[in-house]
Amino acid sequence: MKKHNFSAGPCILPEEVLKKAAQSVIDLDGSGLSLIEISHRSEAFVTIMEKARHLVLELLDLEGKGYKVLFLQGGASLEFLMVAYNLLETSAGYINTGTWSDKAIKEAGMLGRVVEIASSKDENYNYIPKGYSVPEGLDYLHLTTNNTIFGTQFKKFPQTDTVLVADMSSDIFSRPLDYSKFDLIYAGAQKNMGPAGATLVVVKEEILGKVTRKIPSMLNYAVHIGKESMFNTPPVFAVYTSLLTLEWLKAQGGIEAIGAENEKKARLLYSEIDLNPLFTGYAQVEDRSMMNATFTLTEPALKETFDAAWKAAGINGLNGNRSVGGYRASMYNALPLESVGVLVDVMSDLERKA
Repeated sequence: MKKHNFSAGPCILPEEVLKKAAQSVIDLDGSGLSLIEISHRSEAFVTIMEKARHLVLELLDLEGKGYKVLFLQGGASLEFLMVAYNLLETSAGYINTGTWSDKAIKEAGMLGRVVEIASSKDENYNYIPKGYSVPEGLDYLHLTTNNTIFGTQFKKFPQTDTVLVADMSSDIFSRPLDYSKFDLIYAGAQKNMGPAGATLVVVKEEILGKVTRKIPSMLNYAVHIGKESMFNTPPVFAVYTSLLTLEWLKAQGGIEAIGAENEKKARLLYSEIDLNPLFTGYAQVEDRSMMNATFTLTEPALKETFDAAWKAAGINGLNGNRSVGGYRASMYNALPLESVGVLVDVMSDLERKA
């Protein structure tokens, strides 16, 4: 039975991407060589890297707008430090909406003054803060667009002249936005773009070179830009699979089309959560994530029955993070609407039999 994969990450990928990526490990495009044994300096892989970087700009509508694309390593966790190394001179502002933004704050705090502009920690991060003001004089303002663990998502972004940095690890390429509002975007590939191992960085080149500190080469965006993501050996399989996923996304109609599909999936599941008295959503309604729906049972005694039912239906990865408990359904781009329908049927059936 094909599983309905609601795992929070590494994420579900399109079947055609998995098949082509798997074949490349044996033979890359009829070359007689495996993707993972060719030189990263070879024409074949340089072309892959160039196509991937170009397609990122095309899909985000950032071509010709001063942005550079990097495929790095270390995940978003390393970006917490790299952002501060490259941009923090005096003080930086952070909006704290969950575990990952909290960790980003701690990393940046080792290099300079960090101002926590707003936080939803008081309610265990079940909402997105509102009504705050952004002080002047910040080197940058950092936010996490989608909070995987708690199931919240920014719907509107701060109006500010400050350099805006966004961790989009779990909702990159999932919805139409004016991506030019952001000066630096970073995202671990494993949530919505590819396998673990690659980190996407999209940075407006003009914001770099403003800090006075010496930056280690491996942490310096300008060094990686100068070497076109080839300063050291890149994660070739993760980059190639990300390229295949981006090509798949373009073939679906791009971000506009996938955003509409993601809205359908989220609407279907949240409707069941709200109408079924056996379930309750964790995140505040206006801040619910389209990517990660968090919910709990109102009748804990039914947990064993529900768990057995969704597992029998071929559903994978539904358990919630320990910070929230309950359940988390991650509905990334490649998850079909059919899979959400299977989960909703299991939830509805539980109500009928209770």
